Amino acid sequence: MKEGQKEIYYITGESRAQVAASPFMETLKKRGYEVLYLVDPIDEYMVQQMKEYDDHKLKSITKEGLDLDETEDEKKKKEEEKAKFENLCKLMKDILGDKVEKVVLGSRMDESPCVLVTSEFGWSASMERIMKAQALRDSSTSNYMVSKKTLELNAQHQIVVELRNKAEVDQSDKTVKDLVWLMYETALLTSGFSLEEP
Repeated sequence: MKEGQKEIYYITGESRAQVAASPFMETLKKRGYEVLYLVDPIDEYMVQQMKEYDDHKLKSITKEGLDLDETEDEKKKKEEEKAKFENLCKLMKDILGDKVEKVVLGSRMDESPCVLVTSEFGWSASMERIMKAQALRDSSTSNYMVSKKTLELNAQHQIVVELRNKAEVDQSDKTVKDLVWLMYETALLTSGFSLEEP
């Protein structure tokens, strides 16, 4: 682990190539953090039981609550951006409805416009895929576990900036709605989920 890294970061997925190309890896790679690639289905069950190793907590980089050490300048900049993008986040939540629990600004992306993260105690995208493949699964449990998704936006990305500008001019613009849905469905795929109607 990099010196100063407090937690053991991990990401689950179908293959090493898939997780290595994930938008969740962008900022962590840039900052030099080590991330475990967990690509076997059994790993999903293992990390639910094994919460820490050698006094270091295991932390999924695809779930809420990822706290990267930020400088005071980065924190200040984040607060300013939060105020600037508040209206866009609210509009996107209104457009997407119950597809997402909330829309917020994130700090885990560098090059991608947005990602979908799951709640800290819900299923990851990989676990959701595994559970959908189960023959005798209890659908009431899966409906509860899969419903908590948060769309995190990258305030630095040109698409997000342009979307904010368009929304400020006219919130009912069809182009804005279409772009929000396109971003959401693209984020589903890049974050490891599957489309409801491919």
